[in-house]
Amino acid sequence: MKKSVKLALSSFLVLALALAGCGKTEGGSSAEQPQPEQGQAAEAVSLEIGMLKLTSSAPLFIGIEKGFFQEEGIDAKAKWFDAAQPIAVATAAGSVDVGATGITASLYNMVAGGQKLVIVADKGREQAGYSSSALLYPSDSPLKSIEELKGKKLGITQTGSTYHYMAGKLLEKHGLTLQDIELIPLNNIKGLMEALKSKQVDAVLLNEPNISTVVEEGYGKVIAQVGDEMEYQTSGIFFSPKFAENKDAAQRFLKAYAKATQYYYDAVLNKVDGKIVPGENYDEVVNIIAKYTDQEADMIKKGMPYMDRDGKLLESDIKTQVEWYAKEKLIDKVIDTSDIVNTQLLEDALKN
Repeated sequence: MKKSVKLALSSFLVLALALAGCGKTEGGSSAEQPQPEQGQAAEAVSLEIGMLKLTSSAPLFIGIEKGFFQEEGIDAKAKWFDAAQPIAVATAAGSVDVGATGITASLYNMVAGGQKLVIVADKGREQAGYSSSALLYPSDSPLKSIEELKGKKLGITQTGSTYHYMAGKLLEKHGLTLQDIELIPLNNIKGLMEALKSKQVDAVLLNEPNISTVVEEGYGKVIAQVGDEMEYQTSGIFFSPKFAENKDAAQRFLKAYAKATQYYYDAVLNKVDGKIVPGENYDEVVNIIAKYTDQEADMIKKGMPYMDRDGKLLESDIKTQVEWYAKEKLIDKVIDTSDIVNTQLLEDALKN
């Protein structure tokens, strides 16, 4: 009798413990304990970021310098490039895990040709109230408006570049087309500045801090800030297909990146009464940018590009860009932007 009672009590205790365990898994403290999958996902990941020595890469510099990536178990190393397009190619090929560069026609053509990459976050955009890119005329030019560009020469960097896109969209907004002007590709920023100074062109598109330099030196005047004319996602953060598949590591990277964009925004982009006011970490951020770009701090201070505080991509603009490039026959065909844009990874990272 005693033996059967003990057996019954033992069975009851096993059943009770099992039920208690189930209850905790669904709503109690056991659900908060690390699961095997979580433990595995937290393992350190080493990766390379393809980038240029540009101010718009500031959040990446900050993330590396301040240890934000390390905090998330990401050993991030910079791999420097001399031009934008090779970064996109390297990212698609998996030669780098993350790419950071401009969003251009050549990138879309690459995707149209079957190569894959994923645009996941902001790395710089044109935004009203901030000086990033602008249309400039020679300081003594009689021209005073965009409409007066008809029949004139406009300097850009390269065909299919972000400058090409900005030129086309600015003209269209003011009742003109690219066929109404003579577009002059000058290869690089230095060429644009020299052409404006020597008046080989009637206008150029430039970025900061070069806009401020031209105005200070007195040979150019700003006719329009691009951000005041249109919102435009100029550059982005890309993931290689393989890295994008590792959702845990991808989200941890983006969590650190968002922390860095917030740090950057609060230091150099915060506004009070409509005016940009240097934040608490302004000098630190400027010095970090100067270190990674090999520029003087005073030059950095002339103009730092706008980006979303949380690093969020202006997703709708990617579709607008693709349609415009296709219309201008600068890409072979319209591509489905849902195949190359993933904003969910960042959204999930921001929740954690």
